[in-house]
Amino acid sequence: MARLRFGNARLRGLGPARQQALSVSVATGAYAISFGALSVAAGMDVWQTLALSLLVFSGGSQFAFVGVIAAGGGAVAAVATSTFLGLRNGFYGVGLAPVLRPMSGLRRAWAAQMTIDESTAVALAQPADDVAARRAGFWWTGVGVFVLWNAFTVVGALVGARIGDPADWGLDAAAAAAFLALVWPRLASRRAQAVAGASGVLALLLTPVTPAGIPILAAALIAVIAGWRAPRSKDEVPE
Repeated sequence: MARLRFGNARLRGLGPARQQALSVSVATGAYAISFGALSVAAGMDVWQTLALSLLVFSGGSQFAFVGVIAAGGGAVAAVATSTFLGLRNGFYGVGLAPVLRPMSGLRRAWAAQMTIDESTAVALAQPADDVAARRAGFWWTGVGVFVLWNAFTVVGALVGARIGDPADWGLDAAAAAAFLALVWPRLASRRAQAVAGASGVLALLLTPVTPAGIPILAAALIAVIAGWRAPRSKDEVPE
């Protein structure tokens, strides 16, 4: 009986992770309408647009690729820019390895494809000592975003020319709003607030003078530098 109660408690504990996964998946999926519309407007057909979402499956990389093509750049420049921005997903595996082990074969390959900004954020937003909740957050978010991102990519590619500017519908802010909801509860300490504020200021300063995606990567360096030093007290240790 005690074991049954413990099992039920753990199942209830997965609720918040799944709720966050659903909200992030819907917000991010809706944002794919923008990508579909912009991709077709840049000269790519529906099948090429869908292939980018299925195979690349990284919003920042996809928008970078389409942006280079739309600006008249060649395929090599587009691929190089997209690849550079996509490298960050590989580093996410370092933080997720303890959560996803052990895995092998097709499951491991599928997990690699699901390792994106959103699945990593939801997984690591769960309590550090609750591996089951972190694993649920990763898979529910990864699969949810994958399904909705590709579905809405098709919608955007097919009707993009008819809905006007996607920004008029607020779709350009949907993903950012979802991330803010995840990050906000983790900004309780002054140290976290200072790092977030400095990163935001740097990103704003670089946005007018650097290509898309570069301000975010540069701002992330502030967090890396701040995290390089070991915390001096328990108050500085992240939750």
